Amino acid sequence: MSDLSDRQYMTQALRLARQGRYTTDPNPRVGCVLVRDGQVVGSGWHVRAGEPHAERHALAEAGDAARGATCYVTLEPCSHTGRTGPCADALIEAGVARVVAAMQDPNPQVAGQGLTRLREAGVQVECGLLEAEARALNPGFIRRMETGRPCVRIKLAASLDGRTAMASGESQWITGPAAREDVQQLRAASSAIVTGVGTVLADAPALTVRPESWVQASYPALPVRQPLRVVADRQLRTPADAPVVIGPGSALLLCSPEAAGGARVDALRRAGAEVLGGDWDARAIALELGRRGCNDILVEAGPTLAGAFLAAGCADELIVYMAPMLLGDAARPLLHLPGLATMADKISLTLVDLRQVGADLRLTLRPTSADAR
Repeated sequence: MSDLSDRQYMTQALRLARQGRYTTDPNPRVGCVLVRDGQVVGSGWHVRAGEPHAERHALAEAGDAARGATCYVTLEPCSHTGRTGPCADALIEAGVARVVAAMQDPNPQVAGQGLTRLREAGVQVECGLLEAEARALNPGFIRRMETGRPCVRIKLAASLDGRTAMASGESQWITGPAAREDVQQLRAASSAIVTGVGTVLADAPALTVRPESWVQASYPALPVRQPLRVVADRQLRTPADAPVVIGPGSALLLCSPEAAGGARVDALRRAGAEVLGGDWDARAIALELGRRGCNDILVEAGPTLAGAFLAAGCADELIVYMAPMLLGDAARPLLHLPGLATMADKISLTLVDLRQVGADLRLTLRPTSADAR
C-alpha cells in the first residue's frame, strides 16, 4: 500500500478519535480503521472508559473481513488486561496482517509491549505515521503518563486593558454569550475544573457543563459528563450550599490540615463534597489530580491562583478571551505574578491560535519550554 494511502487511512482514524473528545476520560481518545484490498472493512473509536476500545469496535464491524487486513490505529494497541482484554491479542486472533500505529502508548503498562506482541505473532508493524497529530489528540493523557501531572489550561476573561473584574469584584459579564458557550466546550473536554474560594464567594459559579450547551446538543446520545469541581480553600470558607458544592457531579475541597475537621467539614460532606487537608500549592494540586486519573485540568480562577499555576511552571496553555472594552486602572489585573523584577524574570509565551468568538477575541498561548515543567 502506498504512503499516500497510509496517510489517508490514518487521517480517517484521527477523525474518528476526535469524536471521543468529551467522553473518553480518563482513557485516551483513539480511532481505528481496518482496510483490506483497498476498502475500509471496519472502523471505530473509543467512546467511554470501560467500554470496548477502538480496535474492538472496528473488528466487530469487519468480522471475517479483518483477516489479512491492515489496521490503522492512532495509539499502540494495548497489551494489558484492564476493564477490557488486550487489543493486541484481539488483532492477532482476527488475523490482521499489518498494524500501522501513529504513536507508542506512553502508559508504562503498555509502552511498546503491544507492538512487540504483534511482531512476535508475525504481524507486520509500523509506528510513527502522523505522530504529531496523534499526540495532539491526547496532551493530558500523555503528560500524565510521562510526568504524573495533567495538562493544565488556564482560562481567563479580560478587557482590552487586561482587567478581569472591577475593584468591587464585579465581573459578570466581561465576555459575550459566544465566548461563554465556547468555555462550555473547554469544560466538557476537561477532567476537572480548579478554582479558588475567592471566586466561589464573589461569583457563586457552578462550574458545570450546562445541559442546554452546544456540547450536549451536538452529542444528544451521550450522558452529560461533569468534570470534577475543585476548590482551593485553605480556611474552608466555601458554604455547604454553594452551587460548586451541590451541583451535578463531584466536588473536592482542598484545605489546610488544620481546617480539615469540625462541623464545617461535616456540613460540606453531608452536601456531597469531599474535603482533603494538605499543604496545597499549585504543583501539589496538579499532582493530586494526576493521581486521581485526571488528564486535562481547566483553571477558572482569580488572578492569584491562576498566577500561581503559571509561576510554578504547571501551566501548559493560557486561553484568554479578550473583550472590546476598557475597565480602567482600579479594576483587577489579569494575573498576580509577584517576584518578576527584571526582564530576565519574564515568563515568555508563544501565541499558537487567535480567532474571533462572537464580539471577543480568543488567544491561545503556551509558555516556552523553559517555563513549563
